[in-house]
Amino acid sequence: MDPGDAEHREVGEGLLEEEMAPSSSMAHLYRGEIHRMKFWRERLDRTSNWAVIVMSGVLTWGFSGRNRPHYILLLGVAALAAFLIMEAQRYRGYDLWRGRVRILQKNVFAYGLDPSAGLEEPSWRETLSQDYRTPVIKITREEAIAHRLRRIYLLLFTIMLSAWAVRITAFVTTPWPTSASIGAISGLLVTGIIVALYLVAVLIAVRPRTWRAEDELHSRDIGKHR
Repeated sequence: MDPGDAEHREVGEGLLEEEMAPSSSMAHLYRGEIHRMKFWRERLDRTSNWAVIVMSGVLTWGFSGRNRPHYILLLGVAALAAFLIMEAQRYRGYDLWRGRVRILQKNVFAYGLDPSAGLEEPSWRETLSQDYRTPVIKITREEAIAHRLRRIYLLLFTIMLSAWAVRITAFVTTPWPTSASIGAISGLLVTGIIVALYLVAVLIAVRPRTWRAEDELHSRDIGKHR
């Protein structure tokens, strides 16, 4: 509690005293939100793990012999896209619980530990109360996809498509673009579609935007102490 802050002096009152022990309602509330956030974080990690496992299996099978069809690698890319969409939806749920945790961390615990830094969000009580009354997803599906592309999936797509490019050039007897054809679909058309889809993924990942997802770890000034 900051005795000199008449407006917000009750925020953090007794934070480190006996009345704020683990049996308090605030501690139980915070613990519950941490549990939900952890559960959704684990769901994200499981999706990413399965995406890597499927990609590894497809790459292993696709390069296990010269007679393997190259489009098996494209099926692997399609599987990664399905995992991406699934993980983006889970990320939207994860952001909801993480947002609540960050509100409590920034406006209760951080303020209680150091009131001199000021209150992060003066209307945090109203914000949190409204979120408990009417929980809603805070970020769009496109932003969630951009987050997951930046974190892992753009790298996975790059690896898979690079492997596909090697497969249709170095591991075949026919020249490109014939080697990239799939049945009656010409290799040039297949290549054009793949390149276009990859560029769309890059655009979604890197285009400037106002990020509405709750912040994670900050990487600036690593190793420096204030």
